[in-house]
Amino acid sequence: VPTIGTVVLSSAGRDQGRYFVVVELVDDEDYVLIADGALRKIDRPKKKKLKHLIIKDVIIPVVRERIEAKERLYDYELRSHLEALGYNR
Repeated sequence: VPTIGTVVLSSAGRDQGRYFVVVELVDDEDYVLIADGALRKIDRPKKKKLKHLIIKDVIIPVVRERIEAKERLYDYELRSHLEALGYNR
C-alpha cells in the first residue's frame, strides 16, 4: 500500500502511462487520490483504484511533509519534483 508522496504509474484509463504522486489515502484497501500538477491539479486530485496503479519505490519526502503538515503545496512544485526524478518529461 502506498503512502502519501509515493510516485505511481497509471496502468489503466485515459491517463494510462502517466506518473502521479499519491496526495491522500481514501481507504485502506482500494482507493487513493493522485495528482501530478499538470493533468491533475492538487486542488482536484483524481480518485483512482490501487489495482489500476503501478507503485514505484520512490517517495518524494518534501511533498509528504508538506501534505502531512497541512501546508500549501503548489502544482508547479509537484511538477518540478516529478521532472527532477525523470518522470513526465
